Amino acid sequence: MRLILSEKPSQGRIYAAALGLSNQKDGYIEGENAVVTWCVGHLVELANADVYDERYKKWSLSDLPILPQKWEYVVSDDKTKQFAVVKKLMNDSRFTEVVFATDAGREGELIARLTYEKAGCKLPIKRLFISSMETKAIIDGFNNLRDGAEFENLYKSALCRAKSDWACGINFTRAYTKLYNKKMNIGRVQTPTLAMIVERGAAISGFVKEKYFNVKLNDVGLLDSDKIKTLSEAEKIKSECDGNTAIVRSVKREKKSINPPRLFDLTTLQREANRLYGFTAQQTLDYAQSLYESRILSYPRSDSQYLTDDMGDSTLEIIGYVREKMPCFAALDFTPDVSKILNSSKVTDHTGIIPTAEIKTAKLDELPDGERKIFELVANKLLCATAEKHEYEAVSATIQCGGYSFVAKSKNFITNGWKGIEKLLKCKVDDDSDDSDDCENSLELCENQELIADCKISENWTKPPLSYTEDTLLKSMSKAGTDDVTEDVERTGLGTPATRASIIEKLIKSGFVKRDKKSLVATESGKELISLMPDNIKSAAMTAEWENALSLIAKGEFSAEYFMEKIENLVKEIITSSAANVKPEFVVKSTFSGGEKIGVCPRCKSDVCETPKAYSCNCGFALWKSNKFFESAKMPFTKEIASALVNDGKVALDGLYSQKTGKTYSAIVCLDDTGDKWVNFKLEFPKKSTKRR
Repeated sequence: MRLILSEKPSQGRIYAAALGLSNQKDGYIEGENAVVTWCVGHLVELANADVYDERYKKWSLSDLPILPQKWEYVVSDDKTKQFAVVKKLMNDSRFTEVVFATDAGREGELIARLTYEKAGCKLPIKRLFISSMETKAIIDGFNNLRDGAEFENLYKSALCRAKSDWACGINFTRAYTKLYNKKMNIGRVQTPTLAMIVERGAAISGFVKEKYFNVKLNDVGLLDSDKIKTLSEAEKIKSECDGNTAIVRSVKREKKSINPPRLFDLTTLQREANRLYGFTAQQTLDYAQSLYESRILSYPRSDSQYLTDDMGDSTLEIIGYVREKMPCFAALDFTPDVSKILNSSKVTDHTGIIPTAEIKTAKLDELPDGERKIFELVANKLLCATAEKHEYEAVSATIQCGGYSFVAKSKNFITNGWKGIEKLLKCKVDDDSDDSDDCENSLELCENQELIADCKISENWTKPPLSYTEDTLLKSMSKAGTDDVTEDVERTGLGTPATRASIIEKLIKSGFVKRDKKSLVATESGKELISLMPDNIKSAAMTAEWENALSLIAKGEFSAEYFMEKIENLVKEIITSSAANVKPEFVVKSTFSGGEKIGVCPRCKSDVCETPKAYSCNCGFALWKSNKFFESAKMPFTKEIASALVNDGKVALDGLYSQKTGKTYSAIVCLDDTGDKWVNFKLEFPKKSTKRR
């Protein structure tokens, strides 16, 4: 009998349906010859630092660097129930093999392997490695399972990524937080991304605009020269041309075409939704995820813009459903060519994002506004990607007058092709963005034609770079550290399509970046953080180099042990150099200006002070005044209670309310700090009633 391990419940249900398994149990689906269970994402993760040593609960420079020699793994607190189900199945004597059916990629391999090892499973491993969730592809995949040993290097690559992120994040964050007495969240991807935003802001603030001029001839031709720097020079040209005869010396006509776009991957979908609708990257991901869970959109966390070769027929059916179900596309007269988007060699973990055949029976008009807009974008892109080329005639004319040369340009429409389909959505969105490819101003000129010159002077100013929007930042993240964007976008740039939205949100939540209308700008805290970082932490090139090394590890062309050795040496080097090069002007002398000190932080021994929302320390320790435990116990979380918890680790309280019994009780409330963002409490019950402190 076969045990199948999928990554998510929705994925498991799709496999079960394809294989004819229907006996639903708690945490798995059973059939006659197989059982499907799931991991609920990252079921097993790297342990926190304090698991290695209790003293790591408190942040201290003397403990750095923290570099485990034997790595520990834990089950996420909210996933213990499902792990128990998986562990029991993995050790069930009924099964002769386990099939890893998690996502076909680096993270999917890591999720399956860590779960397998944490469960103590000894079953032989087979691997389902498919990118299409079509029923035929699933069945073919299970009929042609691969040996788990083939993916050992992919697992090593994934584990190196996780360990290196852990080592850098833990050590750099603790080091800089302690050195400067304020919380500084530092990450392998997060910090270079912040550096790009800071650098763009500096370029904008340091920009000095300059005036320049140009001379336009008969409203069609601009002077073919560099920008004219002075008004007197522009007036001289105008005076020498105005009223004189201008001759068209040449007219060049060239037929050009623009190929249809590729399908959306997550990054390009997020960029387009931000540009057209102002959606944040996280909003787009959330809307797409909801559509996926409704089974009308393919998996959204994709880094591919193609479909697998076996999806041609099913995609033609989906295009038919789109045209049938969406009135704006119903009247289209075109024959889709799906061969343009089929290329299995360019599909990595997942295919490009498209609607699914489920739309045949779905009520699309009942979708919430945000989801509807994302679905329309994806449907429109599928039609555009399978349509004809956009063809036009580019016309360029050279006109001479008074010894000066002017150039006139235009585009003459030939075949609208895919751009006609794209415009259906743009008109609906009322998109007024400048698209030079759509510019059509017919230029009726011929060689040796004579014109009477009528010149006008235009005054212009050079413009600074634009602030990043989520659209342009996502583009820069995908290209960072590389000369060009390759098809294999997960292995280049900063982060992956699946993680970039969360990186942006973390920067905003940490207070390093803020949204200013559509723009993303660095805060003073963000600028300060980057000013303190050494180049090799904030460099996008280093992150791109890491991704390249991880890719080589997956191919068996680079040593995982050597990679981790380099990471450990880098961590040691930065910890040492950072401590030796502290910038005193940035060291915070007191924790919070004006905040009353209530005690000493149990983590880092700095001051814990009262703020409007919490009793907190700059290392990240915080007791939030809006606290679920004290609110449910109907007990005000006073400064006196917080002080006792911080300094003594516990406080005896009378009059705590029990929502279960509706009565009050007495207990000793103890601090249960795991070193994470949230501080927990546990209760001890005395034999006798104690007085409230």
